[in-house]
Amino acid sequence: MTKAEIAAIPDMTALRTAIDALDRELAALLAERSLLIDRAAQIKARDGLPARIDWRVEEVAAKARANAEAAGLDPDLAEALWRLMMDHFIAQEARALGETDDG
Repeated sequence: MTKAEIAAIPDMTALRTAIDALDRELAALLAERSLLIDRAAQIKARDGLPARIDWRVEEVAAKARANAEAAGLDPDLAEALWRLMMDHFIAQEARALGETDDG
């Protein structure tokens, strides 16, 4: 939605409807990201790579900050959300790869 479209929302009922619709889109995008992570785990298994690759985590965090800034979102919020999301998806990969916390 554009800023003008958001400004034209007449009341809380309509605003909540718009937020709910956006939340559905975000959930669908996260589900797609999860499928990409499943594929990453397959490729990492084939190539002998670990679930967590520290330089990539930092690269994704930096991109999250840059993308947030470009979109007008607080970069600190974006980085915190992406780090939480990355931790979850790295754990998903680790399970697929048979990695354990006890070494």
